[in-house]
Amino acid sequence: MEVTESIEGTRKREERRTSWLVWGGLVVLLILLPLFIKGPYYRHIVIFTLMYVVLAQAWNLIGGYAGQIALGNAVFFAIGAYTSSVLLVRADVTPWLGMLVGGVFSAAVSLALGYAVLRLQGHYFAMATIAFNEIVRICFANWRFVGGAQGISVPLHMGSLYYMEFPSKAPYYYIMLFMAVFITLFVYVLDRSRFGFYSKAIKQDELAAKNRGISSFRLKQVAFALNAFFTALVGTFYAQYVLYISPDSVLLTSNSILIAVIAIVGGFGTVSGPILGAVFVFPLTEFLRAYLGGQAMGLNYILFGAAAIFVVLVEPNGFVALVKRIRRGAGTRNEKERSVELGGAEG
Repeated sequence: MEVTESIEGTRKREERRTSWLVWGGLVVLLILLPLFIKGPYYRHIVIFTLMYVVLAQAWNLIGGYAGQIALGNAVFFAIGAYTSSVLLVRADVTPWLGMLVGGVFSAAVSLALGYAVLRLQGHYFAMATIAFNEIVRICFANWRFVGGAQGISVPLHMGSLYYMEFPSKAPYYYIMLFMAVFITLFVYVLDRSRFGFYSKAIKQDELAAKNRGISSFRLKQVAFALNAFFTALVGTFYAQYVLYISPDSVLLTSNSILIAVIAIVGGFGTVSGPILGAVFVFPLTEFLRAYLGGQAMGLNYILFGAAAIFVVLVEPNGFVALVKRIRRGAGTRNEKERSVELGGAEG
């Protein structure tokens, strides 16, 4: 018995060491990636893929761990974009500070909203967040202080670190890479903390978790606020990257749904799921739009939807579960081959 436990412990340590080596090698590869990708279009795709990694990881906190399917994250994205842009245009405040202000403001809004709607469950909560998204979009489209329907154009200060504007895409890439690595490590730590343990207990049986003294409402509030904070940071980055925002570009419900789809297809409630989802979803939609959008309007969305449905049908728990299934299958085959070899040797 002790020998079996020792072997199992050794195997787990080796798997953990291999996992860290793989992730470390991936980060090194991503740091060196701009040396190999020179074209602005392909760099743009990589930057947006990393952006959706952060957005999906943020959504994962409320949707994957807290179990609340939020479909209004575009609101927090827009709050971050508008807060930093208004501060920059009207008071010449650096976007680096505006990013933090927008994140804190977005978290405060999420706490106020969450106090009203986080007691709702399932599709009722999803519908409430969609409604809130539409209300905010209509308000911003008619609010002159934030530019109304015309939106806000961010002043051009090319090559200025203070204004977060750069002449090439490489600095934008490294900013998003840092944010993606940071939030992934943050989710990794939360996954192995009391927060992760409690959230998994709530998802399995919320009533039983409450009877054990776990405050599900407080945990959901924390998850919702963290989700809003990180999403707003990306909103500021987006505003400085494209230098123009409007209600139709940052407050569309379809943007909120896309963020949720990325996390779900990848495997929500896991650390690596949003990464796999973003790597699959955004490049696919972008290439389909680029190569098919002009020839057959909407065909790119049909093909993307079909691919996403196929993934969910093959493995409802997303890419993470699919990868684990493949690894288990490969491991089983290797064990059978070793058994056959040993049997032949004994014969």
